[in-house]
Amino acid sequence: MKRFDSILVANRGEIACRVLRSAKTLGYKTVAIFSDPDTDSPHVQLADQAIRIGPGPASESYLKPEAVIKAALQSGAGAIHPGYGFLSENAGFAAACLESGLIFIGPTSEAIAIMGDKARSKVRMLEVGVPCIPGYQGEDQSDSAFASAINEIDFPVMIKASAGGGGRGMRLIEESDQLLNALTLARAEAKSSFGSDKLILEKVIESSRHVEIQIFADVFGNMIHLGERDCSVQRRHQKVIEEAPCPVMTPEIRELMGESALKAARSVNYIGAGTVEFLLDESGKFYFLEMNTRLQVEHPVTESITGLDLVAIQISVAQGESLALTQEEVSFTGHSIEARLYAEDPSKGFLPTTGNVDLWAPAEGLNIRIDDGIMTGQKISPFYDPMLAKIICSGPDRETARSKLVFALKQTALFGVPNNREFLIDCLERQKFIDRKVTTGFISEEFGGDTFKKYKPLFRDAAIAAVIELAIDYRKYQGSSVGVAAELKDWTNVGALMSRKRYQFDEIIYDLFVSAIDRKEKYLVRGADQSVEIKIHHVDYFNSTVSIQDKRYTVQHQSPENGVICLSIDGREAIYRDLTQRDGLGVEPVGEGRITTPMHGLLLSVSVEAGASVEKGQIIAVLEAMKMRYEICSEVDGLVAEVYVSSGDQVASDQLLIDIETS
Repeated sequence: MKRFDSILVANRGEIACRVLRSAKTLGYKTVAIFSDPDTDSPHVQLADQAIRIGPGPASESYLKPEAVIKAALQSGAGAIHPGYGFLSENAGFAAACLESGLIFIGPTSEAIAIMGDKARSKVRMLEVGVPCIPGYQGEDQSDSAFASAINEIDFPVMIKASAGGGGRGMRLIEESDQLLNALTLARAEAKSSFGSDKLILEKVIESSRHVEIQIFADVFGNMIHLGERDCSVQRRHQKVIEEAPCPVMTPEIRELMGESALKAARSVNYIGAGTVEFLLDESGKFYFLEMNTRLQVEHPVTESITGLDLVAIQISVAQGESLALTQEEVSFTGHSIEARLYAEDPSKGFLPTTGNVDLWAPAEGLNIRIDDGIMTGQKISPFYDPMLAKIICSGPDRETARSKLVFALKQTALFGVPNNREFLIDCLERQKFIDRKVTTGFISEEFGGDTFKKYKPLFRDAAIAAVIELAIDYRKYQGSSVGVAAELKDWTNVGALMSRKRYQFDEIIYDLFVSAIDRKEKYLVRGADQSVEIKIHHVDYFNSTVSIQDKRYTVQHQSPENGVICLSIDGREAIYRDLTQRDGLGVEPVGEGRITTPMHGLLLSVSVEAGASVEKGQIIAVLEAMKMRYEICSEVDGLVAEVYVSSGDQVASDQLLIDIETS
């Protein structure tokens, strides 16, 4: 087998950084590719060489096999690591790499073709005796074929894209009259994400866990599994929190599931890293879901409990080397949990978000691992998956790992782009999670219909914000030419001066008066009916420590402009805008009849015209953003007064689309 000494990573973001780091540690020359929005991204800066491959849309850059191969040949790379997503499960790309004289760090194109197609893989699994979920995976893709099949499967039923995963092309059907609209949306989303609109049906296994087995195989036919991961905490069918080992796993189930995973891999002569995914029900029965023919997002938890570098093993196998350990030599130590940090707004149904990273300051400490691909000042574009980073914590037992992860999330600051950090903390602190009783329905059951209420600051929080904002202003004075005036900022010859701050959060307004108690950085903050004394122990532009009645608070903060400060206290984040500086700059409220975009994206369709009658809940437009499709519905009954956009328009977040006069 041809050997190589340089690797091109055909991906971006945190996975590109993660692969590049291992490759560099092993002594390989590394090459990155980038699109125009990623010109200054961390993965570009980390690689030894970087090559531009196109504009922002993935279809014009990262998803163009010919552009990626051209970049590899131009750089002199001997191998391509696909990461996950993009071309990682594209059989044609794997074959094209070999045809171009490049080593593809992954399985054969034949294995990818079979396992990358949910219909074909399920047929193969049934042939070799791996237990599968009841459903339909036929070649007939007509509406009538699905309508006939769904009558033979007990509801609820899931529609899935045959060619991919990650929640794209998936729709839940709870009654037959939902089928046709769900098929239309699922086909369109699957086609956009994976280039194929082929679908399958599967019965929903309720009260189940999503458990997967990590496998490895070399070119000599040696094959092992590295245990399981529990990936049950999901929203929109995308994983949010993963852990290893599975909290309810028994040695007997692990052995049976591991054997089934290896049987699945052997059926396609698998080579490299792969993951076989199962649903595990309450009785201990498990059912094949799919096989991911690549590295998984959640692979770090397996690395933590095995002590292995999975990327290093991938590279070794691609070099034609045999696996360095046998199944009997695989061992597990401790517990590890990973949380995915997404650019999304949990309070708005987990809609993906875009914006600037005003501050990225991840936690540090023993047994805290951060896999990221972002940096302060970076812009989050609408073109790619919204996952920004992963926080992984481990310990000798599950509770230690869980507590460590909560601590790490609270000590991590991500300001600017809306994100799910607080939601992750909330998930990890739910009693059901602590008690190991999580199933794939955890989020919808615990958070009331897939939503999350945004945290509203307490009086204490607003008081801390006011004091820190004033302290930062004081530092600015100290650094200026004000001289003696800076030293006397809080004092006159008759006592302390008083500063006013007004912060509003929906119906709550904190009207605060702040005065220095003495010259030892102690302040009194008075509100309408509350007051509190705050002592500052340390303050800088991003981290401060204060105390209230001897309880210390470590606070992350960042001030993007005068009169505005972003604060995270105990992991709860809010933006404090001082109304005393910003009065008169209000924004005209958007009424219920004014339809705006929930995020930046592409309008695929606008289905109403001026003068049309609409009903509350009626679909009036479809938006595509961050690889997902969203139906925009009218919030009122009425008549369309004006339509400001057309199908095919790129729209910004909160852009006005349609005016509806209420009836």
